[in-house]
Amino acid sequence: MKHFIKATEIWELNSDKTELVLSKGIYENFKEFEEQSHDISFKYSDGLPGRAWASKHPIVLNKLDGSFFKRTELANKINITAAIAMPIFAGQYLQSVVVFLCGDNEEQSGAIELWHASPDRLNEMALVEGYYGTMEEFEWISRNIKIMKSQGLPGSVWKTKMPLIMKNLGESATFMRASKAVKAGITTALAIPTWIDEKDGYVMTFLSGKNTPIARRFEIWLPQKDKLVFSDGYSIGDIDLDETHKETTYQKNQSILGRVWESGHPILSSKSDMNNAPGEYDAVLVLPILENGFFKAGIVFYY
Repeated sequence: MKHFIKATEIWELNSDKTELVLSKGIYENFKEFEEQSHDISFKYSDGLPGRAWASKHPIVLNKLDGSFFKRTELANKINITAAIAMPIFAGQYLQSVVVFLCGDNEEQSGAIELWHASPDRLNEMALVEGYYGTMEEFEWISRNIKIMKSQGLPGSVWKTKMPLIMKNLGESATFMRASKAVKAGITTALAIPTWIDEKDGYVMTFLSGKNTPIARRFEIWLPQKDKLVFSDGYSIGDIDLDETHKETTYQKNQSILGRVWESGHPILSSKSDMNNAPGEYDAVLVLPILENGFFKAGIVFYY
C-alpha cells in the first residue's frame, strides 16, 4: 500500500543545545537522501527544522523549490515535493522537531494542514498553509473557509485542547468540508493541538484517504492516573481497536508509548515493540501532546 507520507524524521538537539541533528528517520528506499540527512545539522532558524525551532509552531512547505529547505536537489530526485515540520516543546524548551516529507502522485488523496487563530478575530481560525497533493478543488475551499472556535475539526480541537479523530467524513455533520472531502477521496481525519501558549491556537490536521492513507493506523492514548489507556483510533481493514485494546494499558517507560510519556520526546521505530501491533507494520511513530510541559496525550502512527 502506498502512503501519503514518504518519509518521517525526528531531529534532536545536540549535546551543546546549539544544533539539531538527525535522531531517527524512516525513508523507505531513499538511501542517498537518508545518508545526506545524517551528514547535516541545523542551527537555530536554519533550514526547515531550525525555522520550526525558532518560530515555535509547525511549518508547512508545499513547494521546496526556492524555499529554505536544504535538501531540495536530492528531494526532487525522489519526487519529494513538500515538507512539514512540527516542533515539540515542553514549556519554552524544545524537545524535538518531527518532519514529514510528502510527494505528488496522480492517484494520491490526502492532506496535512496548519490552522491558526486569527490575531484580529479571536474566535475564528484560518488556514496558515496546507499540502494537498493534486486535490485542487479541496485545497481551494480550505483556503477560503473560516472556522469558528468549537466548530469543525480544527475548531473543536482548539476549544478542547485535545486531539480528535473523525471517521467516515462523508457522513459527518460536524466536518464542514464533508462533501468536498468525499469527492477528493478523504475518509478520515486526525487533528492535534500544536501550540505552546494558549493564545497561539495552532492546530495540525492530517486528512487521510483509503488509497494513500496518512498511516495504516493511528491511535490516541490518554494518561489516567499511573497508566495510559486507549481513547480512540482508526485502522485500515477490519481491526476493532476498542476490542483490541480493551485490556491494554501502559505505564511510564513501558513500551514505546510509556517511554514517550516518561520523556516527552517523540519516538520513531522501524519495528514496533508495542503489544497488539500486527507484524505487517513497517514503522511506528509516537508523538507526545504536551501542554505547559505536561503530557496530555500520545498519538501513535503505524506505517
